[in-house]
Amino acid sequence: MKNDKSILSIAKRTIENEADAIKNLISNLDSQFEAATKCILASKGRVIVSGVGKSAIIATKISATFNSTGTPAIFMHAADAIHGDLGTVLKDDVVICISKSGNTEEIKMLIPLIKRGKNKLIGITGNMDSVLAKQADFVLNTYVEKEACPNNLAPTTSTTAQLVMGDALAISLLELKGFSSSDFAKYHPGGSLGKKLYLRVDDIVGTNLKPQVDINADVKGVIVEISEKMLGVTAVIENDKVIGVVTDGDIRRMLNKYENIAGLKAKDIMTLGPKVIQADILAVKALETMQDMGISQLLVLNGEEYVGVVHIHNLIKEGIL
Repeated sequence: MKNDKSILSIAKRTIENEADAIKNLISNLDSQFEAATKCILASKGRVIVSGVGKSAIIATKISATFNSTGTPAIFMHAADAIHGDLGTVLKDDVVICISKSGNTEEIKMLIPLIKRGKNKLIGITGNMDSVLAKQADFVLNTYVEKEACPNNLAPTTSTTAQLVMGDALAISLLELKGFSSSDFAKYHPGGSLGKKLYLRVDDIVGTNLKPQVDINADVKGVIVEISEKMLGVTAVIENDKVIGVVTDGDIRRMLNKYENIAGLKAKDIMTLGPKVIQADILAVKALETMQDMGISQLLVLNGEEYVGVVHIHNLIKEGIL
């Protein structure tokens, strides 16, 4: 049984080996990568990503990354392709085959079938003397000196290199297409990621009560308003416009400052120039503002009209934080 120090040493060595292999990929990039990227960019079809074994798992992830960044893609297992799934490939599709050796039997059988259909073939392989490297229209070199596995057998460093090469392709295409965060939101409508990209303050503020008091409201009325609306704050209004805010903190400071609070009004204890945010701003920006200012709520305006309060608890509930 290895001791704790040995376990950490193994983990660090593994990460260092894979990090070095990724850095070495940079020197492998050449005009073939540029040509392959331009081929996909010019294609009127989809990208079909294929592989066998661990490379098939990497192909699945690369396909998903393409789809989420604006390049339509489908995963096709190489073994299934030669047993009936080749119909997945349409005439305008570009095919990417991933194989460390480039000589996997399924890949060798698949290559002539793809070439027969006149589809462009991009090979991602670590063996530049392989059948895949020689038959592909474009070859992306993912050679690694050794696997992280001490026996140099389990696909580890090689699959990491394949994954990174796929990411390099996807991000190159993303930038060339001018794929924006708003485009990204269309493909990620669910979960916290989607909400960060499309959820706006206006979508949240309506779920809260709307605390507000007149500038001349007495202290009791202010405390009752804050308590009943349960947001720890109330806007102070004059002539239908927000001029200040009273928070739980302002109430505590008032109690420490004054022995007699009977004659005090909202205007006597409010904070001028309250922190506000427009209703059409992304909710994630509201969170960033709260974090930067060290506060837990913001008054929400639609132009100059006061519409309510957004609280950090709302953002937590929505999964923004």
